[in-house]
Amino acid sequence: MKNAFEGKVAVVTGGSRGIGAAIARRLAADGAHVALTYQQSAGPANALVESIQASGGSAEAIQSDAADPAAIEAAVASIAATRGRIDILVNNAGIAVFGPVDGFALEDFDKTVAVNVRAVFAGVKAVLPHMGQGGRIVNISSTNALRMPMLGGSVYAMSKSALTGLVQGLARELGPRGITINNVLPGPVDTDMNPENTEFGAGLHDYMAIKRHGRPEEIAAMVAYLAGPEAAYVTGGNLLIDGGFAA
Repeated sequence: MKNAFEGKVAVVTGGSRGIGAAIARRLAADGAHVALTYQQSAGPANALVESIQASGGSAEAIQSDAADPAAIEAAVASIAATRGRIDILVNNAGIAVFGPVDGFALEDFDKTVAVNVRAVFAGVKAVLPHMGQGGRIVNISSTNALRMPMLGGSVYAMSKSALTGLVQGLARELGPRGITINNVLPGPVDTDMNPENTEFGAGLHDYMAIKRHGRPEEIAAMVAYLAGPEAAYVTGGNLLIDGGFAA
């Protein structure tokens, strides 16, 4: 739906690269003003903003550490102060630390929970004072919330499966406010974090019904659907887009 987000204000966390960048591009192409956050990738973030603007879209980049709730709140407050409201929140920022349980550092456990779970909750809390009827919240989870066939992925899988309970509970709270909240569960997606053209990447296809990695634009298309008017009746959901990885 071209221009489905005309006049809307969207926040995409971790929006400088990969799936986040594709989401930012898609929402901006469909008319939204997109504020994308980044932690360290200032160069890619600013380049993406310039690219969106050159294509006729509206975007800005804001430095914010997803592991710091105060930074999340400050970024959201800054955007709302400038734009007056926030219509769409995409919690995309995330990390993946793999390792066997007997060697897994508690510091990595805590950071995984901080970025993959607490930051989502903090982001929701931060936007709610600025979000009204028709608001949309979309969290980028993972197919590993449902299936973790590799060794060393227990903590990552736990962090993503935690979003299922969080979203189901929040859907009850936010529904009466006219706000929907859903999780998108991607499978392997061809990005610099998980490239398809490696031995590990190709090996993932053995688990899949569709023998290829997804494209970031395909994930962005599902996010655009959930953020748009046609998904007004969808909330509390976990939508797989994984080539049959969890089938």
